[in-house]
Amino acid sequence: MEKRSTGFWVLTVFFALFMLFLYGPTITIGILSFQGEGGGLTFPMRGVSLYWFHDLFQEQAVGDIWGAFRRSFALGLMVMVTTVVVSVMGGLAFRKRFAGSGMLFYLIIASLVIPSILISLGVGLIFNQFGLKIHWATSGFGAQLTWTLPFGLLIMFAVFNRFDKSYEEAARDQGATAWQTIAHVVLPIIAPSLIGVGLFGFTLSYDEFARTLLTAGSYNTLPLEIYGMTTNVTTPVIYALGTLTTIFSFGIIGVFILTVWIMGKRRARLGSDAGKGV
Repeated sequence: MEKRSTGFWVLTVFFALFMLFLYGPTITIGILSFQGEGGGLTFPMRGVSLYWFHDLFQEQAVGDIWGAFRRSFALGLMVMVTTVVVSVMGGLAFRKRFAGSGMLFYLIIASLVIPSILISLGVGLIFNQFGLKIHWATSGFGAQLTWTLPFGLLIMFAVFNRFDKSYEEAARDQGATAWQTIAHVVLPIIAPSLIGVGLFGFTLSYDEFARTLLTAGSYNTLPLEIYGMTTNVTTPVIYALGTLTTIFSFGIIGVFILTVWIMGKRRARLGSDAGKGV
């Protein structure tokens, strides 16, 4: 049996500690969410039950949990669709150099290095200055796009830098128009990357706090609602909420991964059929 080097074990321990640091808090909250009816916010556990999950679905004395969830979900979908569409358009536009393209690129990614709370404050001030109502679907939507669009555009820049243009040339040789080439050649090829951009857009929006803090208006998104609950909720019901939202987030990721896997299998099957002359 091959003897492992000291460096291997050092890296293994480091990785294990890193994973514990990364997922330890989430696991702890998950465990505490199964406290018994008389349980508190800390260890030791006082029984094991699903009481707090059941209590979560009862009318809460504070907050609007399910309203906040619906708002976060709707906002996430809005941000996801917009991020995908604008990122694809931007990726196509930047395939060719044009006047000011370099400056525009740096302006796009500049919002990533600006503190998020300043973005939130700036967007809120602009809406106030123009007499517009601050609302999660308008100002909150715009503030979150300053976070998701740069990531989406950077992904699409990388995708199109590696894109083989011979596929487009072949389509045009067959008489396809520019729009037909994009719709029937380019988009199907980059579809897995589009799913990745959509996943980025949705998840970054769904759990965004700082950029929504001063732009959500009178109605909280789920991260803001959870933050508000930490100041006045003293039962494990908040842990139950955290556990369910974590499961939901992993579920969304699982759906995206499954979609990519199905698309890959379908593409492989079509390629195999084409190779056999079917």
